[in-house]
Amino acid sequence: MNRRETLKALFLASASTGIIATTGCSTSVNPNYRGKRVTWTSLDSTYSYGRTAVEKAHDQDLLQQSYFSEHELVTIATLCDIILPNEDPNGGALDAGVPDFVEFIVKEREIFKIPLRGGVMWLDNHSIEHYGANFINIAESQRLEICDQIAYPEVENTQLQPGIRFFSLMRDLTMTGYYTSELGFNDLGYQGNNPNTWDGVPASVLKRHGKQYDDEWLSKCVDQSRREIIAEWDDEMNLIT
Repeated sequence: MNRRETLKALFLASASTGIIATTGCSTSVNPNYRGKRVTWTSLDSTYSYGRTAVEKAHDQDLLQQSYFSEHELVTIATLCDIILPNEDPNGGALDAGVPDFVEFIVKEREIFKIPLRGGVMWLDNHSIEHYGANFINIAESQRLEICDQIAYPEVENTQLQPGIRFFSLMRDLTMTGYYTSELGFNDLGYQGNNPNTWDGVPASVLKRHGKQYDDEWLSKCVDQSRREIIAEWDDEMNLIT
C-alpha cells in the first residue's frame, strides 16, 4: 500500500524566494519549490445544494472574511501539498482548494484558530532555529525532514510536541477537505445517491414464500416504462393507473 492509499485508509477509518499566495487561475513561481508553479483552486462559493437562505448568508459572510495572513495561508498551502501532493489522476490537496477549506473551517469553528496560527508560528520558529529561515523559505528537503520529524515521531520529544499536534490537525483537515471535494469523491469511487431500477421481488423469493404477482398489478407497478406516471386511485382506493 502506497502513502496515498495509507492516508486514504486512515481517513476512511476515523534557499528559495518564498511562495506567493495565489488562488483561482493566477499563478506564482517559487523556483525551488518542487520546480513548478504553486497554485490552488478556490472554493466554489456559488453552491446552493441543501442550504437554507440563512445558511447561505452565513456561508457568504464567512467567505468574505479573511483570517490568515498571506504568509500563514501560503505556509498552510505548502503543508497541504506535502501531505497530499498532486501525484494522482484525481489531483491533490491544492487541486481541491484545501487551503481555502482550512481557512473556512477556522472561521466557522474558532476552536481551530489558535492551534493553527500557533502551529504556523511553531513551524517557522523551528525552521529558523535549525535552518536559518522560515518554513516556506528553506529547501524542500529541509521541509520534508521537519515533516518527517513531526509526522512520524520515533521517540517522545517534548520540544516537538506542539509541532506533532499541529501536523496531526493539519493532516486531518487536509484529508477531510480533499475527500469531501469532487476530486476526493472521484478518488474514492463515490457516486452518491443514484436512482436505480426496481423490477420487483426476485422470483426465487416469491416462490420461497408461496407468493406471486398479480399480472394486472405487475403491469402497473413494475413496468419501468411507466415509472414517470403518477398513480391514480378511485374512491374505493383501487389503483386505476
